[in-house]
Amino acid sequence: MSQNVSPLNPIPIDIHGQPLGARLSRYFAPTLKEDPADAEVVSHKLMIRAGLIRKLAAGIYSFLPLGLRSMRKMERVIRTEMSRAGAMEVSLPAVQPGELWKESGRWALYGKELARFQDRHGRDCVIGPTHEEVLTDIARREIRSWRDLPINLYQIQTKFRDEIRPRFGLMRGREFVMKDAYSFDADEAGAELSYKAMYEAYRRIFESCGLKFAVVEADSGAIGGSFSHEFMVLAEAGEDGLVFCECGYAANQEKAELKSYKTEAPESPAPPMEKVFTPACGHVPDLAKFLNVPLGRVVKTLAFETGQGPILALIPGDREINLIKLKNAFGGLEPRLLSPEEAEKLAGAPMGFVGPVQAKLPVVADLGLRALGGGVVGANETDAHFIHAELGRDFIVNRWLDLALAGQGDPCPRCGGPLAVKRGIEVGHIFKLGLKYSKAMNALYANAEGREEPLVMGCYGIGVGRAVAAAIEQNHDENGIIWPMPLAPYEAAVLPLQTRSEKVMAAAEKLFGELTALGVETVLDDRDERPGVKFKDADMVGYPLRLTVSEKSLAEGKAELKHRQTRETALTPLDEAAALVAALRDRGLKAARAA
Repeated sequence: MSQNVSPLNPIPIDIHGQPLGARLSRYFAPTLKEDPADAEVVSHKLMIRAGLIRKLAAGIYSFLPLGLRSMRKMERVIRTEMSRAGAMEVSLPAVQPGELWKESGRWALYGKELARFQDRHGRDCVIGPTHEEVLTDIARREIRSWRDLPINLYQIQTKFRDEIRPRFGLMRGREFVMKDAYSFDADEAGAELSYKAMYEAYRRIFESCGLKFAVVEADSGAIGGSFSHEFMVLAEAGEDGLVFCECGYAANQEKAELKSYKTEAPESPAPPMEKVFTPACGHVPDLAKFLNVPLGRVVKTLAFETGQGPILALIPGDREINLIKLKNAFGGLEPRLLSPEEAEKLAGAPMGFVGPVQAKLPVVADLGLRALGGGVVGANETDAHFIHAELGRDFIVNRWLDLALAGQGDPCPRCGGPLAVKRGIEVGHIFKLGLKYSKAMNALYANAEGREEPLVMGCYGIGVGRAVAAAIEQNHDENGIIWPMPLAPYEAAVLPLQTRSEKVMAAAEKLFGELTALGVETVLDDRDERPGVKFKDADMVGYPLRLTVSEKSLAEGKAELKHRQTRETALTPLDEAAALVAALRDRGLKAARAA
């Protein structure tokens, strides 16, 4: 019986030192029947229920054996493609000196997500959310000449970002595993080659994992730099909106340009501006309904602190303001919406009734308002708005910006065609950093003429745990996970239904041994459980292939083979079952990489 497995007959080990098989009676894989109360998305629910992870604190998770196997598989693919692209693996400290962050300028810029503390000597330190400063420090100490270049160094390591609202399990955690790479080149041409090499490596990584993904232009955020691309797994649960055009343009909604779009027809000529009583109409939908005007004719006025002083930002009432664009327009500092008390003090009226007429603060406006003419704006007093307010005649704009969030049907900035919107999960992000860190931190090399020049940099990240969670978001059904073969913790499961039957257990053990000998990663569910429990757990965990052995199937000399993805079942002769499963496993790996 399986409870007395001889240590002289151990389970085979693969070339990575991982066991090819596991007996579930001796394996730590605690499954749950019910969804956890705090889980909001499918991947979070299923990773908890299938026994892959357990929550320790908000945004901080422990990986259990099954979850860690999938993580290691993702890491294995990453290492293969990074090595193929010429990158070399390093291991860097998680704790970093605060002085490096002050030197780069990010100590103040990064905000409260940066976990800061002082050591016993009172020195400022951070827990690394990323490692640009550390690698730049190594580069400036060790790279001397153009002959040392190019160099690309990477690591796979735990990071920490103190998210204000961690959610969605591994999708938006505080502690997470990330692959981060950093390239150093002598000039822009070399940096472009390094960037292209990483772009192609990332495509191969996600293709090898069997994921459906898109590559989009993106904002560089707190990392900085001149240009970046995000690799997005397409899934309805994605936090990010993505815009696509048939011409090939693709971008994150935060990045997508929107210099023109359809607006309300202007009032021509606009009647004289008139103040109207608008009781309790501090929100655009309420105001539009009260005045019986389209949402787009109401000018939404928002008051922000930008780091360069408070401002009023104007945008049509039927549009959402893109805070990333606003942040980039004011030096990369996170804009903060003024509190009602601050708005009343600085702008002279309660929020919802602030407007640009005789404004007390500088006014910036979305480009789409240029064609409005005759809009509804706050009158800078409680329960009052102006109607027929016309730009130039009744109020002025100090600065015009592209501030609106691009949406379905908006014009493509490249060809003018209609944009389509999809949801995606960011799993990878590559950046052209240029001279941002090398200049700030004086990371120089001597060129062929002996002249000192700053290193040209790039950085490249993959959220390892997030990629595994994204694979589940993209591949599941009502019964559980449907793993792409390359990421499945185990590729096959053998389920003996009558564990007290010596014949059933002998046949199951034989199949288990044959499969592991063929290199198929297999679990043997030798627990003394009801068949229904075994079936439910197998579907929940998502083993791609399942062989069921029962007294009934043994009477025919067969086992039942089930494909988790297609749900197809068929009886197969016992002496052919292991070879068939191995062939199907190989086919599944090839299909995933070709998808």
